[in-house]
Amino acid sequence: MPEPETPVTFPPAFLWGAATSAYQIEGAVREDGRTPSIWDTFSHTPGKTAGGENGDIANDHYHRYRDDVAMMADLGLTAYRFSVSWSRVQPTGRGPAVQRGLDFYRRLVDELLSHGIKPAVTLYHWDLPQELEDAGGWPERDTALRFAEYAQIVGEALGDRVEQWITLNEPWCSAFLGYASGVHAPGRTDPEASLRAAHHLNLAHGLGTKALRTAMPARNTIAVSLNSSVVRPLTQDPADLAAVQRIDDLANGIFHGPMLHGAYPQTLLAATASVTDWSYVRDGDLALIRQPLDALGLNYYTPTLVSAAPADAAGPRSDGHGASEFSPWPGADDVAFHQTPGERTEMGWTIDPSGLQDLIMRYTREVPGLPLYITENGAAYDDKPDPDGRVHDPERIAYLHGHLRAVRRAIAEGADVRGYYLWSLMDNFEWAYGYGKRFGAVYVDYATQARTPKSSALWYREAARSGELPPVSPVE
Repeated sequence: MPEPETPVTFPPAFLWGAATSAYQIEGAVREDGRTPSIWDTFSHTPGKTAGGENGDIANDHYHRYRDDVAMMADLGLTAYRFSVSWSRVQPTGRGPAVQRGLDFYRRLVDELLSHGIKPAVTLYHWDLPQELEDAGGWPERDTALRFAEYAQIVGEALGDRVEQWITLNEPWCSAFLGYASGVHAPGRTDPEASLRAAHHLNLAHGLGTKALRTAMPARNTIAVSLNSSVVRPLTQDPADLAAVQRIDDLANGIFHGPMLHGAYPQTLLAATASVTDWSYVRDGDLALIRQPLDALGLNYYTPTLVSAAPADAAGPRSDGHGASEFSPWPGADDVAFHQTPGERTEMGWTIDPSGLQDLIMRYTREVPGLPLYITENGAAYDDKPDPDGRVHDPERIAYLHGHLRAVRRAIAEGADVRGYYLWSLMDNFEWAYGYGKRFGAVYVDYATQARTPKSSALWYREAARSGELPPVSPVE
């Protein structure tokens, strides 16, 4: 008989969370003073999202949040990461707050706390107020200044009850999918503008962090969530290793360089010199961006495999970030992307938990002493209810088991990982993919808004309650 598997246990204070974002679940896009964000505009533009779908109703969480929080408690969650809709709080992106909008988040936070669930607030998850985009959006410096004002407003409103704060979610997507490849809102395809946007997102993080510090009790913690890529070479050929450097700079160094070390990588500046002169980086900006952080959030789904491109290549296309004639990698047309071998999720992303462990250990070495949280990790599958209405998703259970084991291995190697936020709590509007990709641990029937915990949610509940990973089998 095979030896029984050694139990995989986590530290007692480890947070077992799930994550969502405002535009993906809230709905109620025209209620209580909310005005359009760039995602409202983008999703209502023909041809931009699958089936022309949008977040007008989404999961109707704005009206169903109490039931949703009760469901979170039933699933054993000890933490919940959600984002605030900037357009709901500050409809034009400037000026005084709309209290009705803030009141929704006050009620949500109070409901979470009453169920013993720690709220973690993300200030920006891609939904820029449309009026700020009309004024130039993230390529304009003023947007970073407006973000600081918004951060101050939300910090003052919720800082007495929310201890965990995240400034930005995946600024790489905001900058490069939004302004370079155009597959995300606002759908622009200007490589130079995407690099300007990246700098001003960095600046917004720094200014927003400073604003939160003045608005909240000192006990509160501030982090940023980066979708840092684990970039691997196709071969050990020097040209492929140079391709790794190019993409690592654009995926990772462009954000963690200034945020954590106060400088952009010189290799990044050289590689993008043909695209931009970086003259928008002003004296003092890098010091403003490099604010002391209390933690770092890491989002991980799949590794990236690259090589030098053949001389006749048309540029990177198969990078897993949506189809576009325009590249999200400015200055890197000489890099080719490859599908890594192995099983894939419904997104076409290869399942490789070793990448998560590698990512954790990289930042453990790079910023020793800085606590880490896995702020997103999960998988999309083609989930469907069975005749009895139950939703079995053994693939997702195996995915979560493998990646949580990788987190535990990293902890054993000395990484200070404090918690894990499953993406996502429930099926939702998956951006340009519409409602066709289901990442949730909870199944949502969009016609009725009925929520049904999948097998993975019950498996995760057992892990959260025991602090130990159950076997890889459905939990009834």
